[in-house]
Amino acid sequence: QVQLVESGGGLVQAGGSLRLSCAASGIIFSSNAMAWYRQAPGKQRELVAVIARTGSTNYADSVKGRFTMSRDNAKNTVYLQMNSLKPEDTAVYYCAAVWGMATMKSNLYDYWGQGTQVTVSS
Repeated sequence: QVQLVESGGGLVQAGGSLRLSCAASGIIFSSNAMAWYRQAPGKQRELVAVIARTGSTNYADSVKGRFTMSRDNAKNTVYLQMNSLKPEDTAVYYCAAVWGMATMKSNLYDYWGQGTQVTVSS
């Protein structure tokens, strides 16, 4: 059974930081590209960051320079370090996994976590 379990969300003031984690089980983690998506109320889900099996990353323009995605294959975990948070970063953050190559197309991801709420107050 595949599970992706996000943690680390919470309430933070603008300018603050949070670190999200996503622990994976039931998959060959090192063979999967991973991604973070987010969805704010009334808005479509959007890609935040992607990390390939090699560790190379891509970010949405809105988070470049503020967010950093990383992976620890020994722990089957990906992270999203979020700095200089803004109220517009408020959303439910989801991690996702796809076997093989990284993609920015959400419909190609095989597995999704349940999400963790991030709320940034002004």
